[in-house]
Amino acid sequence: MDRRLLMGYRRRATADGSPLTDYRTRWPASRLLMAAVAALILVCAGGIGSLGVAVANLSDARVLMLDQIAPAHSMVSRLDTALINQENGVRGYVLTARQDFLTPYTDGQRAEREAVDAARSRLGPVRPDLVRDLDEVDRLAADWRRSYAEPLVELVTVSGNPQTTLVDAERGKELFDRLLAAVDELGDKLEQAADEARRSLDDVADEMLWLVVTLGVLLVLIIAGVAVMLYRIVIAPLSGLAADVRQVSSGDFSHAVEAGGPRETVMLGQDVEAMRVRILADLEELRRSNSELEQFAYVASHDLQEPLRKVASFCQLLERRYSGQLDERGEQYLRFAVDGAKRMQVLINDLLAFSRVGRMSREQTLVDCDELVAEVLDNYSEVIERTGATIEVADLPTVRGEASLLGGVFGNLVNNALKFHGENPPRVRVDVERNGEFWTFSVSDEGIGINAEYAERIFVIFQRLHHKDDYPGTGIGLAMCRKIIEYHGGTIWLDTSRDTGTTFKFTLPAVEDDEQ
Repeated sequence: MDRRLLMGYRRRATADGSPLTDYRTRWPASRLLMAAVAALILVCAGGIGSLGVAVANLSDARVLMLDQIAPAHSMVSRLDTALINQENGVRGYVLTARQDFLTPYTDGQRAEREAVDAARSRLGPVRPDLVRDLDEVDRLAADWRRSYAEPLVELVTVSGNPQTTLVDAERGKELFDRLLAAVDELGDKLEQAADEARRSLDDVADEMLWLVVTLGVLLVLIIAGVAVMLYRIVIAPLSGLAADVRQVSSGDFSHAVEAGGPRETVMLGQDVEAMRVRILADLEELRRSNSELEQFAYVASHDLQEPLRKVASFCQLLERRYSGQLDERGEQYLRFAVDGAKRMQVLINDLLAFSRVGRMSREQTLVDCDELVAEVLDNYSEVIERTGATIEVADLPTVRGEASLLGGVFGNLVNNALKFHGENPPRVRVDVERNGEFWTFSVSDEGIGINAEYAERIFVIFQRLHHKDDYPGTGIGLAMCRKIIEYHGGTIWLDTSRDTGTTFKFTLPAVEDDEQ
């Protein structure tokens, strides 16, 4: 951008009280996005870490409950059963001296040892206090066997006779009752430990549930906060910038473009504002150029045509006054001069009309194309009658535009069809069809046609495909048609799909029913 324009733009911003935002003080959008993502990652990492700890605690509580306390309690129950079996076996063997009664005693010892070892392995890592109680039970059981059960078994074994009266029965009962009491106490402690482990498991599960719920709510809040932050610092500034740009693009070039938000948005807003300022400068230059063009048009329409009228008039006076005194060559020269002056007048008028399209516009109104084409055909009635032309016109719609300009389009296309008809009388067809939001008009004939390679050249001003002596004209008509159609928001082209004749097509925006 030109340095002077940019300096003027900076002075304007400061004078309006809205100084330019220094984009270097703004964070770029990438950094803002990285900060938001980093915050989200930190929260997720903390939540995942907390969940990991909770899962570990839950696993420990489950192991304590299911793999240690509960199996130890079951082993103590088996221990109790094994001790009772030993006592019953000793009693039966002593009273009967039968060897089969001694089997529960020996099996009970083996079951006792297995239960004690299994319980000790379960309780050792987590409850050393209960292991001490288990050792006490094991000591009491050994003391009962050593002090009471084994001497009786040995007595019966040696004598081979049953003992109807148990020796020292009270002493044995006291020792066994103490043993059972110790087992019951250990069982109660294990039951209490199981309750505690179950409550701990429930507490850890509840803690994990609340942690999951809290983490979910926290994630929702963070995501919502990030969304709001992104909206306020990125989307909202972009929307405001887009609104300003749309207002400028709609034609309000005096509307200043301002942008906030991240660095990229501020820089983009400043670039758009600089472009707007430059467009304003170009518009001023264009207005000055248009003013000069209007002055030229005035000169062309008055000062240039006046000498041409004089040339034509005096050449006609010379022809009338000296008629018969000039030879055939002199009269031919006079006719050439008159014809050249008239053609120059026509050319100047056509150029003026071409320059005024879109520049000296009038209010666009609803135009009934049926009536418009009817007026055009009425203007060419003499040519139609002279050439024996046949013209067919479909039912045409109503469009919005300038009737005089659209009439010029239909007039030029119909005139070309009448002019380039070839040897046969002209046959012209004016048709239309709806394509979405546009009407597609077509003017076709069965004349000499146009080669497809000239499809674009014919719309260039002053481009002629025939000598002026063969077909009169200035070469401006089709260029004028294109300019008028594009001014009305449509396009015009030569349909090259036909092998014979010529078909021109052009589009105009359709008018909705509620506008008619």
